[in-house]
Amino acid sequence: MFPIRQLRSAGTLVSASGAAASILRARAAEWEVDLVETCDRLTLHVWGSELSLVTEDGLVRIELKAPEQRLIGTLQDSATELFESHGIDIRWDSVNEGELAPGLSLMKLVSIRRRSPGFIRVRVSGPDAVRFGQGSLHFRLLLPAKGREPVWPRIASNGRTRWPDGKNALHRPVYTVIEQRDDWVEFDIFNHSGSPTCDWTQEAQPGETVGLMGPGGGWCPTADELWLFGDETALPAIARMLKLTTGRVRAFVRAEADDLDELASDPRVTQCDDLRDAMAEACFDPAADLHVWFAGHARDAREARHHLAARGLNKRQFTAAAYWGQPDSAA
Repeated sequence: MFPIRQLRSAGTLVSASGAAASILRARAAEWEVDLVETCDRLTLHVWGSELSLVTEDGLVRIELKAPEQRLIGTLQDSATELFESHGIDIRWDSVNEGELAPGLSLMKLVSIRRRSPGFIRVRVSGPDAVRFGQGSLHFRLLLPAKGREPVWPRIASNGRTRWPDGKNALHRPVYTVIEQRDDWVEFDIFNHSGSPTCDWTQEAQPGETVGLMGPGGGWCPTADELWLFGDETALPAIARMLKLTTGRVRAFVRAEADDLDELASDPRVTQCDDLRDAMAEACFDPAADLHVWFAGHARDAREARHHLAARGLNKRQFTAAAYWGQPDSAA
């Protein structure tokens, strides 16, 4: 269901637009999202929004509907990238050329402190803080290279987001919202060597401008029974979901005891040394209303995906996310 008030945008597909329907069907299958087809309209439902292809007077029109401008811009960007990659251009009726990329909010650094031996907590503030941590767990932190003034991504004339490159390229890791109030957002950074973000925390000063892009990355699963598995990098997301869930939940975390903080006394949380063993020993009933969530190294996420499928869970009953490491060719 959509809010009563919807924002809209539209454009016309040009150059070989006859293949557009097949391209959209393939994308819906890849993303595993709903696709509704009628005699003259093909509609993809994603992010609480709609992207439709409409046959009109021999032309193929593209229509966007979304509850907020950020999502209109995101749909424009995604649709342009998708169809241009297949040689199809879109002539948008309106583009906010030159504006900040969709979902990008410029915020001020408030504080950086050591939360535990393994984690650094950061607070930023700004008028857009209220939308972070609502509907999606994650966001991208945008940081310029050391010693350089930030050059922010902006909307190009074709609706795509133009990202700075070369020496102006931004570091853009993903983090989880831990707490959010009307005008501030807090998140935790896992402290490890070789991290540009950790290096930034050593020199950053209150009042500096940082970019947050999002939110994105899904929300807490809404199942009667929730199983959470993750390593240190997944600890912030697990902590957030433990606050959000209303069903039965069990969490298994591979992390140092000092980093668990208040989770150490939470009876729903078990500290473990091997996530694969913990998952193998867990009692899942595929017939139940459950969701199994796993996050960690790319290799472990791939193994978790195979393991859960082999135990009879369908794709809507589990999430296996790579939070770090590179997927190998077999993934």
